[in-house]
This record gives sequence, C-alpha cells and structure tokens, in this order.
Amino acid sequence: MNVLVTGGAGYIGSVCAEQLLMRKYRVIVYDNLSAGHRAAVPKGAQFVRGDVADAQSLARTFRRFKIDAVMHFAANILVEESVRDPAVFYRNNVAASLTLLEVMKEHGILNLVFSSSAAVYGEAQTIPIPEDHPKAPINPYGETKLVVERAAEWYHRAYGLKCVCLRYFNAAGATRRLGEDHQPETHLLPRILDAALDTGRDFILYGDDYPTPDGTCVRDFVHVADIALAHVMALKKLPKVGFAVYNVGLGRGYSLREVVKAVQEVTRRPMNVTVGPRRAGDPARLVASPEKICRELGWQPRYSDLRYIVRSAWNWKRKHPHGYGSRHDC
Repeated sequence: MNVLVTGGAGYIGSVCAEQLLMRKYRVIVYDNLSAGHRAAVPKGAQFVRGDVADAQSLARTFRRFKIDAVMHFAANILVEESVRDPAVFYRNNVAASLTLLEVMKEHGILNLVFSSSAAVYGEAQTIPIPEDHPKAPINPYGETKLVVERAAEWYHRAYGLKCVCLRYFNAAGATRRLGEDHQPETHLLPRILDAALDTGRDFILYGDDYPTPDGTCVRDFVHVADIALAHVMALKKLPKVGFAVYNVGLGRGYSLREVVKAVQEVTRRPMNVTVGPRRAGDPARLVASPEKICRELGWQPRYSDLRYIVRSAWNWKRKHPHGYGSRHDC
C-alpha cells in the first residue's frame, strides 16, 4: 500500500511515517517544511515538498505515486496563535483540508486517517472524556479540527470516504531518531527540558489558579510512538470501519507541576520554575476515555508511562540540544 503522509516532516507525522516503513508500507511524505524538518523525514520515505492547499501539486503526487491512502497531519497547531490570528487556522487547517478531500475524491482515493485533537471538546463536563462528549471548542484550533471531522463524515456519507479521526490528547516523548522540535516551542515537555538543559533559563508555568488540585492544568500524556501505532491500526481497520472517531489517551491525567517533578527526577538538574499568566484558549483539564479505541481497534499503549516519556524526550534533547539543527547524531 502506498500511503501519503501530509505533514510527515513534523513531530507526530514523522514518527507515523517511521512506523509505517517498519511495517513495509511505501511512504510518501508531503510537507511544505513551514514547520517540519527535512531531517525528520525517515530514511526510506519518498519526500515531496508541497502544500496541501495546492491542488495541482497534490494531483501530480497522487498520480506519480499511485496513492492508496492518506494520513493527514499537516496543520497549524499553536492554540494561542489560533486565538490571536484565527484566519491563518481557517485557511491552513480547514480550506487546505477541503482541497485535500476534493482532490482525493477526484482521484478515487477514499481512505483517510485524520489527525484530530482533544481540543474539539473544550472545557470538560465529565472526566475522563468519551467520544460522545459535547463538542464546544474554546479556541479556533479546536474548532478547525472539528470542522474537518464533520466534513470528512459528510464525504463518507456522500462519496464513500472511509475515514478514522483520531483525537489525541498530549503527544510527548521521542523515538531513538525522532523528537519534538517546534519554532517557537510552546509544548510543555520540551520547554521544561530546555530549562533543564540550560540552567540559566526559567521555566514558566502558564497559570496556577485553575480549578485543579494544584492549580495547574491537568493533561493526559501519550507517547508519540503509541499515537503512531494508533494511526497504523486505524489504517488497517479502514475497510471495515467506514467512519469512526477515537480518543487516543491513557485515561489518566497529570498536572503540569507533576510533570515538572518527573523531569527533575529524570534529569537530576536544578530548575527555576516561575508562574506566569494563563494562556488564552487553555482548558483546565483534558483527560481521555480510551475505552473505545482499546475495544474496537485493540490499541494498547506500550510506552506511555510518564517517566519513560520524559526519559525518551530527555535522551533525544541531549543529543539534539538545538533540535534538528544540532550536529549531534542519534
């Protein structure tokens, strides 16, 4: 099977491409490198530099590689930026995804695994959050993911698109070769590790007055390799699924202070932690109910113990202190 991985030079997309290659799929990474890294594209994958909004480029790629299925990761992801500049997110996350769906339809490619997000839920009314929880995004990022989910479902009903949407919670950790490198870096774990690596740098907790046990946000952390496995399993089940939505999480949340403590224990580095104002668009608690994906796809996380996540990310960070621009070799 020939699988096109949009955004496959990014954090989660590159690890999914890596896992597909391990399972003997033919992988074509399609990325405009606006946020991804050419060095993150796994060896053995074909690389096409292109934008998902470019219908002609997509069509050429579909014809050239005879694509059978698409894993769609390409999107803007910074929650705070989405609140500040929603137009960019509607253009890149919604309009470009609709272009992808339309070109897929025109070429008879009806297999899609879509990278969605727990941000579609907004503030949790129940914990853990099941898939049928009300959808009330509190930021444009979550809203754009929900719009694409709904479009994919209508394409399923009208055109026979087979699609699995995976709403993952907090991706974290690293594989031996691939890790997290965003510019700017806003994700929790790499920011803490930066502070551990550079003891002169403060780590800022954004808000400690949330309605949680220690006042900091509570999140459900999943190792990126476990998220990649969920995508591979979803791809295999597409012929039988039709259209489905699954949470990818552990069902257990950690406060941000608990994550800081785990990093301090793993790295054994001194760290100066300060508290800043809340970030716009951050819900207090996001914890998944993973029962559906475990039951229907047989997914079981293998690497998502918090300290294993931290250790894997720390090992990668030490070898790549400046991300993929580092000269250190894994």
